[in-house]
Amino acid sequence: MPAMSSHAIACSDHECLISLGSNIEPEQHYVKALAILERECELIANSKVIHTSPVGYQLQPDFLNAALLVRTSFSYADFRAYLKAVEDRLGRIRGPIKSGPRTMDLDIVAWDGEVVDEAYYQYDYVRGPADEVLASSGRTLKPKKNS
Repeated sequence: MPAMSSHAIACSDHECLISLGSNIEPEQHYVKALAILERECELIANSKVIHTSPVGYQLQPDFLNAALLVRTSFSYADFRAYLKAVEDRLGRIRGPIKSGPRTMDLDIVAWDGEVVDEAYYQYDYVRGPADEVLASSGRTLKPKKNS
C-alpha cells in the first residue's frame, strides 16, 4: 500500500476495501449503494460487476458482486456499523438464512491494507473483484494478523 500523506495521517483517514453483493434487484441496489458510498465516503476505486451462483443456500437468484475501495475518517467499528446502516437504507432484511437473498451485503475485506475477512481467501467472488480494485489503485494487502 502506498505511504499515506502526512495530511491523511493527521485526519486519521482509513482505507477500506469493501465486498459488495446483491441478488434482489441487484443492478438497482448496486447503483444506489455506489451512489451512497461515493457521496458519503471518498471513493478511490471500484471493480467491474460480476455475476455468481449462490454459495450455501441454493434456492435463490444469482448474485451481483463487486468491490470498492473507499477512504473514511470513521474508526473500524464505526465504519462497520455505518455499512450495516447503508444495507438497512437499501432495504436489507436479515432473515433466518444467513446466506439467503439480500438487497445489499457490504463487508469489510481489508482495513488500512490488512485483510480482516477470511472470505478474501475462501471465495473467488470476493477475491476477484478485490484484486481488480487493488491492481487499479496500486494497493497491496498484508495478511490477516493472527488473533
